[in-house]
Amino acid sequence: MPSSASKIMKSTSIAAAAIAVVSLVGCNREPQAGPGQMPPPAVVVAEAKTSDVPQYLDEIGRATALESVTITPRIAGQIIERKFEDGADVKKGQVLFLMDPAPSQAALASAQADVAQKKAALDFANIELERYAQVAGTKAISKSDYDTKVNAVDVAKAQLEAANASVRTAQINLDFCTIRSPIDGRAGSRMVDVGNVVKENETALLSVQSLNPIYAEFTVNESDLAAVRANMAWGTLKAQISLPIDPQGRDGSLTFLDNAVQNGTGTVRVRATLSNDDLHFWPGQFVNVKLVLKTLKDAVLVPSTATQISQQGPFVFVLQDSDKSPTKLVVNQQPVKLGQRQGDNVVVTEGVKPGDRIVTQGQMILQGGMPVMLAGSPPPGAPQGAPSDAKPQEKKPDAAANAATPAAAKDGSRS
Repeated sequence: MPSSASKIMKSTSIAAAAIAVVSLVGCNREPQAGPGQMPPPAVVVAEAKTSDVPQYLDEIGRATALESVTITPRIAGQIIERKFEDGADVKKGQVLFLMDPAPSQAALASAQADVAQKKAALDFANIELERYAQVAGTKAISKSDYDTKVNAVDVAKAQLEAANASVRTAQINLDFCTIRSPIDGRAGSRMVDVGNVVKENETALLSVQSLNPIYAEFTVNESDLAAVRANMAWGTLKAQISLPIDPQGRDGSLTFLDNAVQNGTGTVRVRATLSNDDLHFWPGQFVNVKLVLKTLKDAVLVPSTATQISQQGPFVFVLQDSDKSPTKLVVNQQPVKLGQRQGDNVVVTEGVKPGDRIVTQGQMILQGGMPVMLAGSPPPGAPQGAPSDAKPQEKKPDAAANAATPAAAKDGSRS
């Protein structure tokens, strides 16, 4: 049997041979890379574009009815009938209420009787005057008696005219017993029920409002008054009116500019008129008003998400080509002057040219001159055509090392 010393020597020789094999294989392999550096940040860009856009004033106002009438009775009396439903559409001249006509009918009959009396008095005065005229040239009557008869005829004529006026007044009051709508519009809730006695020109019965077209009333600062007036000289200004819950605006026209600045607020009342066929707007609603002053030609627009703010003012990141960058792309921080928002875009008056590539996403970690990569493109050094979101491959175990390890373990078990 082999001695223990020979066994130990044999195991030592095998282990040394295995280590030599591993070292030889390791020398032939390329060195393993350490932990990889972070790739350049990925960004999304959009080109600055030009377009004709409106220059406008953004204001908040209220929708108001074109016409609003509170109906009151023209005579005192009792309401005996209602001819409409609350909230119904009514037409001009439509009967709304009926009042008790009996007192007015009696007053009319009395006035008509008084007319008949005065007419009879005038006829008698004319007969008397005719008799006196036949003997006026004789000594039978004095001139004073004749003048008295002439005067009596004139008085009777005047009394007849007054009686006729009373008839007309009584007829008007009788007509007032039928209360009609003075405008086309929508009725509100009635304020008086049938059976109530109402006062002349005092008791409110109903409110009727005309809803089409409709007004949008708002105010502008006195600092903007000069611009509004200057642009009104070129024609009627347009306005876009929308509800807060519905950003889609409707077009209207500026139809009223107040003649004075309101004390205490420094604003001027303005009114736009617009069609309301579908009753989209309702009196009293808050509305957003965009008063268009003029159109800016070829304004430069960038997405509003591209603009950033610093202590020096607003800026954007502009993408530029660079041979010094591993991605061939860098970003520069560009100060800008901003104009008005136009939907999802904003006007840039200085700092950006049409066609500039502006970063719209990924600005949080950017600095001027930093290399970047476009979102969706592979990182630098990746195989061409490799997806940008490919996961790093796991390290595979060395085949030679795996082969040597079981052999050493087997010899060790023998010993």
